[in-house]
Amino acid sequence: MDHPFLDTPGPLAFAHRGGAAEGDENTAGAFQRAVDMGYRYVETDVHATADGVPVVIHDERLDRLAGLQGRVADLTWADLASVRVGGAAAVPRLDEVLDAWPQIRFNVDVKADGVVAPAVAAVRATGAEERVLLASFSDDRLARVRALAGPRVATSLGMRATARLRIASAVGVRLRPPGSAVAAQIPVRHGRVTVLTPRFLTYLHRLGLQAHVWTIDDPEEMNRLLDMGVDGIMTDRIEVLRDVYRARGFWPADG
Repeated sequence: MDHPFLDTPGPLAFAHRGGAAEGDENTAGAFQRAVDMGYRYVETDVHATADGVPVVIHDERLDRLAGLQGRVADLTWADLASVRVGGAAAVPRLDEVLDAWPQIRFNVDVKADGVVAPAVAAVRATGAEERVLLASFSDDRLARVRALAGPRVATSLGMRATARLRIASAVGVRLRPPGSAVAAQIPVRHGRVTVLTPRFLTYLHRLGLQAHVWTIDDPEEMNRLLDMGVDGIMTDRIEVLRDVYRARGFWPADG
């Protein structure tokens, strides 16, 4: 747990997509609002355009975000640069985001195979290796990320790796996580299965991994998880998480 990405006291507070409850997720305005509120960790997502530019957007299509037809992977950066929502640019470039907030740590969900190399290149070009964590549900995608990025760039565990560790914690078998993995980023539950248990949390800590839980918007649940000892919480409701952390003396902006 000594990677520079994790170098902050207390549990981490992640603004999920910059605070998606406000409606303008993954935009410069959303990120700035979270930063102004005191957030030092922002969760975001990345896809690649047809010409290989890594752009910050959750969906593979523009329908929900901008009311437009089309897949991000079929459009060029020039196409996307002209897309506006409420008069503001809707889809920023990853390198622009990393450059704009050099003091902020970004948790970047690599959403597609085609963006692995462009995302790693953007992290290197901006010198952000020690303040970015690259995540993905896909274990195969994460293997490519680790091969390209090397040990300086933190990663989280994919779904298969997390499931293996969850089973290993139940049967008492010690497994070794990938070298650059610093955290399991998990839901409390997956369907009918409770993923996060005190036993699993203890197991992760013994392996030197943090547990970051998503996406938690209820203050009672936030407090329960903090009492359990989780290392980070991702939320869409950034004011709610800030208030919970502040009440517990965890809010970094108050330090």
